[in-house]
Amino acid sequence: MPEFVPIASTNDIPPGEMTVVDVNGTEIAIANIDGEYCAFTNSCTHRGGPLGEGLLLPGGIVECPFHGGQFNARTGAVVQGPPTEPVRTYAVEVVGDSIRVAAG
Repeated sequence: MPEFVPIASTNDIPPGEMTVVDVNGTEIAIANIDGEYCAFTNSCTHRGGPLGEGLLLPGGIVECPFHGGQFNARTGAVVQGPPTEPVRTYAVEVVGDSIRVAAG
């Protein structure tokens, strides 16, 4: 069973927004997709662009600010190149107003 680490409050990330947090030395982006929180590595698999500084598009698609590559925020799958490899995603749980991600 993974250990969940509190990383933000639901009040910190409005719907349609993202933020970046550090979890044990790893930058993780958290997206609020209409009240559903998704967590994924903050680094694009193409050239390392900061995904949390990109765009959160309708349908939970994250667009990298460097070259426009797109990923599904829920699954990490590539939606549009140039990236060819998915980004890592993390399990998320919400307890009260605390957003927690699975560490490790």
